[in-house]
Amino acid sequence: MKIAFVRKNYTPYGGAERYLSQLVTFLGRHGHEIHVFANRWEPIRENGATGRGKALPFFHRVPMIPNPSFLEALSFAFFSQRLMQQNSFDIIHSFERTLYQDIYRAGDGCHREWLLQRKKVDPWWKRHFYPLNPLHRTLLFLEKKLFQSSRLKLIIANSLRGKEEIMQHYRVPASKIRVIYNGVDRQRFNPQNLAQYRPEMRRKLGLKDIDSVMLFLGSGFKRKGLSFILKSLSSMEREDIKLLVVGKDDPTPYQKMARRLNILEQVIFTGPRQDVEKIYAAGDLFVLPSVYEPFSNACAEAMATGLPVITTRMNGVAELISPGENGYIIEDPREIPAMTGILKRALDHWGGGESRNPLVNPMPVIDLESNVREMMRIYEEVLAS
Repeated sequence: MKIAFVRKNYTPYGGAERYLSQLVTFLGRHGHEIHVFANRWEPIRENGATGRGKALPFFHRVPMIPNPSFLEALSFAFFSQRLMQQNSFDIIHSFERTLYQDIYRAGDGCHREWLLQRKKVDPWWKRHFYPLNPLHRTLLFLEKKLFQSSRLKLIIANSLRGKEEIMQHYRVPASKIRVIYNGVDRQRFNPQNLAQYRPEMRRKLGLKDIDSVMLFLGSGFKRKGLSFILKSLSSMEREDIKLLVVGKDDPTPYQKMARRLNILEQVIFTGPRQDVEKIYAAGDLFVLPSVYEPFSNACAEAMATGLPVITTRMNGVAELISPGENGYIIEDPREIPAMTGILKRALDHWGGGESRNPLVNPMPVIDLESNVREMMRIYEEVLAS
């Protein structure tokens, strides 16, 4: 099969980007001709190499007007459409809000729903400017055109919640949306990593054996709720609890916040990293109190590693959590006392040191191979139609 993938940035950073890279690599190894249309790319290293190999796709640069941001989104959609029309593919699978595709993976969720959730945390003056913001207007325009496109054969939602949002906001029939939870590479992310990497990584990060470590991993600290964790950590008044922050974003405002809360020495910022399988091993809990999260790949990877996951109801991964067995669900991260109580309960049960209790149900996530097989069935179904 000759398959085209569309993603604005193809990089090693971010859960969606790692998932796409794993999907591309798997399909390439199974003999399919893979083309990636992106504005920027950085092939993800495997076992320390980026050699050409069977798994690597053909890359095509999509022109894009970089500024302002609304022109970036609009120009990428326009130019990617032109490139698609100039080529011939069996399947065009877009990971962006574009205008010419057979399959759209709604991995970034529904922008209309995101704006509704943002209203809960943004200041009043900012909420009133949503309708005037050209970026929001552009994304809503592209989203509407995408979901109403006659060419679009199928939408892949990565959670039941995501499917319901699209149906509610855009009246898309249920038959046109398929829910497929993101797959996880079980060879890379597994409970054995805890024994293999934990001592080494904790030593490198300056963590003690008795420290209880909450791990936050993700790009876009505001949406993923880092400020809520800092406030909760401050209210715990326990110096043996450390917060490990990994991801691509400006840490400066959060470092200032941690200093104001007198917890700066308890917070470790590492920036983005590619050895995330080792980073998970350093933690005791994975905490992601997102304001809006269609389905967090990082949460799924943490689960596969054997870490309990504490996240919000607004994260599609919450559909896989059995409270008390493999994590807890936060109803509203703005309610700091309630969130703090959940974190304390989790730390008491799964905290650091030799007393750390194993998970009863550590891996409810599906493996990457099963996910890819399901995607292949969908490609064949769409191609036949």
